[in-house]
Amino acid sequence: MNTFFDSFKNHFLISMPHLDDPHFEHTVIYLCEHTKAGAMGIIINRPSNVDFTELANHLGIQIDSPSLVSEPIYTGGPVEAERGFILHTADKVWSNTLRVTDDVSLSASLEALEDIAQDKGPDAFRITLGCAGWDAGQLETEIANNDWLVCEADLDVLFYTPSDMQFTAATRVLGIDMTRLSPDIGHG
Repeated sequence: MNTFFDSFKNHFLISMPHLDDPHFEHTVIYLCEHTKAGAMGIIINRPSNVDFTELANHLGIQIDSPSLVSEPIYTGGPVEAERGFILHTADKVWSNTLRVTDDVSLSASLEALEDIAQDKGPDAFRITLGCAGWDAGQLETEIANNDWLVCEADLDVLFYTPSDMQFTAATRVLGIDMTRLSPDIGHG
């Protein structure tokens, strides 16, 4: 029996107000991979308390670009929270780069961080610690339970919108004002 599968790779997952999980409350996730075996994404709108200087010092990397000194490192999700991921424009490729689309790639290498520190990195990027992951069928169940809104990813929202505006900007891609959605709809 062949069942239909609709991949949400290169889509945003926007958490709904009733999603009661502190890891994902008020988040926008960019889905890098979504197959029948599961899904993997990066939270793009949650800056951590770590900046690029602290990360570079920890890894022994010298920063050559003054604009990167206070560049925030984001909390990409609760899975592999100590592992670094770089979501970036596809104009740069390293040995372990996953090409998500013609415009977006995901890397997880020290070489990528070194190039970014030397101002030889991609045009736009988000450096995160951790990612979000779902087992087979788990994401589909959460979407069916209305835990997430799903919309096609928008490069401007992904890379060029400040993190505190990404949630609102992503919902506008769908034409929705999340402030008008109540977690109590239908519950009296």
